[in-house]
Amino acid sequence: MPGFGDIVQKAFYLGVGLASYAGEKAGGKLAELRSQVQKLADEMVARGEMNTEEARRFVEDMMKQAQQPQTPADTAETTTPSEPRRIEILEEDEAPTVKETSTENVDDLRDQVLKLQEELKRLQRDQ
Repeated sequence: MPGFGDIVQKAFYLGVGLASYAGEKAGGKLAELRSQVQKLADEMVARGEMNTEEARRFVEDMMKQAQQPQTPADTAETTTPSEPRRIEILEEDEAPTVKETSTENVDDLRDQVLKLQEELKRLQRDQ
């Protein structure tokens, strides 16, 4: 029958192992995120939408945001918007189209999201 000291030692080693594993997973996710953000910044530089200095700052800012801990205020909208939500009204003969999912569409959507995030940051700074 193992003694109390053995149980405590095993629990400690389990905790250290779990912390190490979590650190490795988080590091891998951050490296993957940095790669994706860098790819996006490179594409925007290639299109002429930003210069290399702006791209460098963009990557750094995104990585800082990714490393900040999420708070409940970050995940849920607690403030009321300053203007009402816009709604697009389609005519009866217009039907929304659904594009086939491909990597181009995903990249386009990712670009749109990033542009919207930048616009949101700009609007928040202006207030």
